[in-house]
Amino acid sequence: MSAEKLRGVLEFYQDLGFTSLYRRSANAAPVTESPSAPVPAPSRVEAAKLELPGLAPADDSIEKIRQDIGDCKRCRLHQGRHSIVFGSGNEHARLVFVGEGPGADEDAQGLPFVGRAGQLLTQMIEGTAKKEGIPLERKDVYICNVVKCRPPENRTPEPDEMEICGQFLFRQLSVIRPGAICALGATAAKALLGRKEGVTRLRGNWYKWRDIPLMVTYHPSYLLRPYNQDAKRQAWEDLKKVLHFVYD
Repeated sequence: MSAEKLRGVLEFYQDLGFTSLYRRSANAAPVTESPSAPVPAPSRVEAAKLELPGLAPADDSIEKIRQDIGDCKRCRLHQGRHSIVFGSGNEHARLVFVGEGPGADEDAQGLPFVGRAGQLLTQMIEGTAKKEGIPLERKDVYICNVVKCRPPENRTPEPDEMEICGQFLFRQLSVIRPGAICALGATAAKALLGRKEGVTRLRGNWYKWRDIPLMVTYHPSYLLRPYNQDAKRQAWEDLKKVLHFVYD
């Protein structure tokens, strides 16, 4: 079984709440089936407990994840990229924002959310925090994306691209262990929750990634469109809810 398939199997069972598997030990008594006893009695089977291995190294760190990505060429997105946009901010942050993928400005600078959408996100974080009396700046949170390379023409990442890059996103979140995650837009929500509903239906409610509370809201690029004033107001309300949850 390939490493990718094995990781998928482990994630599936861990999402279901399993932490251990059992296998029949080598010295267990053989079991023969008969019409009168088609199922072996429990006492006839000796089980050996197997702990499920973690999805990341036991000594994982942000720096190790960065090193493991390296000059990544695991999917087609590397073909047109200028930079791998890994993530930025406080590696011990209590709040993590997850977007979709880098745009042109992010690809050029190697940093997430530095274009117009990023400037709006910064204003939302710092402006909302100031109004709510919370001492918080952008540098105090951690910001990253589902995929680390810019998709051509800023298209939505394909499922296989999200799957391959998702292993690094999941490791980032597992290392940081924030008090909450804010998923920006439908792609981030789908990657973290595995749900198909749109942002309009998901936003404003609490979910969980692993055991970390997660809030879905609109992506800042969507809020830049002039006809989305209601969405902008809703996004600010979502952010207020997240900030008070984490920092109160």
